[in-house]
Amino acid sequence: MKTNVWTRIAFVFLLLLIWEGLSLGKIWPSYVFPSPFGVIASMVAGLEDGTFVRAMSASLQRAVTGYTISVLLGIPLGLAIGRFRLARETLGSLILGFQTLPSICWLPLSLLWFGLSNRSIVFVVVMGSLMAIVIAVADGVRQIPTLFIRAGRTLGARGLFMFVNVLLPASLPSIVTGLKLGWSFAWRSLLAGELLYVTVGLGQLLSAGRDLNDMARVIAVMIWIMMLGLAIDKLIFTPSQAAIRARWGIAESEII
Repeated sequence: MKTNVWTRIAFVFLLLLIWEGLSLGKIWPSYVFPSPFGVIASMVAGLEDGTFVRAMSASLQRAVTGYTISVLLGIPLGLAIGRFRLARETLGSLILGFQTLPSICWLPLSLLWFGLSNRSIVFVVVMGSLMAIVIAVADGVRQIPTLFIRAGRTLGARGLFMFVNVLLPASLPSIVTGLKLGWSFAWRSLLAGELLYVTVGLGQLLSAGRDLNDMARVIAVMIWIMMLGLAIDKLIFTPSQAAIRARWGIAESEII
């Protein structure tokens, strides 16, 4: 059974009460631990002067650009690695090695290659999300029942037709999971890059708030980042996963 809306509202209200209680207790200075009202005021002020809107627009544009490139490269690579042993033993090992690298490790290299530009941050986003998508798609292909592939061959599926009409549909649940995971890595990589490279964006607002000791602004930006992430998940990935579960007849587990 899905969590009742009022239960979620009550939980958020409880968190706000605890937050306000800690703020009133003066355990930490107000510039280190602001009250909820101070953070809300900062959020409203940032919307009114357009600072947050411009930052969110710039950050989303970079994230979508890098993520789109990752999807266009990651799905074909994942299908190839999952289907062919040679690709799995060569590219697969390389992808697994790259996956162990934190995305921020790519920033010095991207700055040397692309300079102080949007392309350097987009490159970091691509390298942060591409590996997760490739691995998820490859695992999805490898988990396809052999019976599906044999049935496809019996019906004459070969080459590209096999990929498009058998492998891709059969691995679709894993692909959507990989796309969701890839987006989360893309979003994190974006913020990491923007924190180190001064440009218009949410990461720049976090960095500016830190430099000015404006913790209310920092927490306000963090809340906007979480709200954007939740909105994208609810509007895009959750409906997609629900549609695939319905199409494949996969029941969602009931949580007590």
